[in-house]
Amino acid sequence: MSSEQTAYDVTVVGGGHNGLVAAAYLARAGLSVLVLERLDHVGGAAASVDTFPGHGARVSRYSALGSLLPESLVSDLELDLELRPQHAPRAPDADAEAWRSFRADVDELSRVVAASLLEPLPTERAIRGQVPEDIWDDLVGRPLGAALERRFTDDGVRGRAASEALIGTFASLHDPSLAQNRSFLYHQLGRGPGGWRLPVGGPGVLAEALARAASDAGAEIVTAAGASAIRGDDDGAEVTWHRQGETHTVRSRHVLGDVAPWVQRILMGDGEDAETKPEGSQLVLNLLLDRLPQLRSGVDPRVAFAGTLPVASDLDRLEAAYADATEGRLPSTIPGRLDCPSLSDPQVLGDAPDGMHALTFLGAHTPAALFEGDRDAAKAEAVDRAITAINELLAEPIMSCLATDADGRPCVAATIPQEAEAELAMPGGHLFHGDLEWPWASNRARLDTPAQQWGVQTVLGSVLVCGSGARRGGGVSGVGGHNAAHAVLASR
Repeated sequence: MSSEQTAYDVTVVGGGHNGLVAAAYLARAGLSVLVLERLDHVGGAAASVDTFPGHGARVSRYSALGSLLPESLVSDLELDLELRPQHAPRAPDADAEAWRSFRADVDELSRVVAASLLEPLPTERAIRGQVPEDIWDDLVGRPLGAALERRFTDDGVRGRAASEALIGTFASLHDPSLAQNRSFLYHQLGRGPGGWRLPVGGPGVLAEALARAASDAGAEIVTAAGASAIRGDDDGAEVTWHRQGETHTVRSRHVLGDVAPWVQRILMGDGEDAETKPEGSQLVLNLLLDRLPQLRSGVDPRVAFAGTLPVASDLDRLEAAYADATEGRLPSTIPGRLDCPSLSDPQVLGDAPDGMHALTFLGAHTPAALFEGDRDAAKAEAVDRAITAINELLAEPIMSCLATDADGRPCVAATIPQEAEAELAMPGGHLFHGDLEWPWASNRARLDTPAQQWGVQTVLGSVLVCGSGARRGGGVSGVGGHNAAHAVLASR
């Protein structure tokens, strides 16, 4: 710390992108703000990592896109940041007219919801009243799988839409919980005419820009500072934290948690409830290629890998993979999607030679439970099955296109949920800190306090959620941080 200050208006526990957004808004409003980050760097999952020795490529091991970041948030905080549209994906050849109609309906709901994200929570009735009933029924009222089966005849086209519902979410397309529908909706909210938007230079550039904005406004950011307890009442709270072997306590009127709600409850004195612990479900592969591989379809690789390329994601195979995983078996084929951020943003490669590219594979239906026991063996088998699935699309094996690092090893790195948990303290490695909720309040919800109105409340009035576990916090959006900050400002 730069001082011995022991009291602030606001203490933010966690320096992920949401915590930094909250800190920047609050400091710009004139409040004294302390940010405590457990790691030696800020950004959390929105960080870029130098993964392959001998290469300057900096890749994201957890979040491929800055897809949800609202333009007004970038403007408000005067971020030194460029968001570039991802290359538009190829339109499907089959069911082309049905696909255009489906995309138009999805966009109509997304526009209505996106317009409400930086405002107090609307009710379900308010959102539903702005959307045609048939669109609401397809995307909100019943399992997404039913709409896909009704609207498309081609199973591959069904799976293309379905794959966007399953990243970080373990569910059947016919799950009555509608977890898949909520995940699908969140993945659409930041999609513009050119597709999702990428922070130029990678997700780490976003974190750096937010940290600068918060610091320039007067917020104090302390890294390698792990919080161990949050204690207080409705009028204020104390945070106990540790750094370099020393214990500190800071008192604040408000404490914001940019940590998973399951973790935040433990810090607030609850025990570890294994029954409610989230479970992540993703296999992430980062690959650095000397060249893009040729495809069986004959499509130009620079066209095929633009946007998002579904892998083994026809609806029948997605459901078969889900069935395998629910029975405790690693799916025989790992479905997922491929993104090539370097096609839209060559800066992520550093000074790499022409032709080199970075690929990210986000695999679905790989819940953390499948990697218990002999973790290394299970991870290696999952990687092999994912590579096999990718190769189904290619005219040459993906491994033949890999670059090698400074030690002569192929440039492929895999991350499973347990590793995300160990590195980022995300319980179960769940990318969203827990199951996503609808981005609106139920018609009977209590919306009496600013924290309730913004969807960031906990059991204590002085302690709020500001991360991905906030009501509308899912994804790399900053929405959770924005809304927690505005709840604080509204309570002054």
